[in-house]
Amino acid sequence: MKTRKVTVQLDRDLLRKAQSRTGKGVTATIRHGLELVAASHAYERLHALRGKVKLSLDLKTLRQDRL
Repeated sequence: MKTRKVTVQLDRDLLRKAQSRTGKGVTATIRHGLELVAASHAYERLHALRGKVKLSLDLKTLRQDRL
């Protein structure tokens, strides 16, 4: 992983709230937030497929494995 050092101006309260939520330091909290933003595109694409993909699964057949 290549890294890049950046300087950002952040709202103190926002950073404090985010850190209390993650329980991590500044760098890890910001990294986590960036990962969520990057992943949001994939979530949007999956959400767009909702109701458009048909699965050929039979619940009765799947549940027979549990017996």
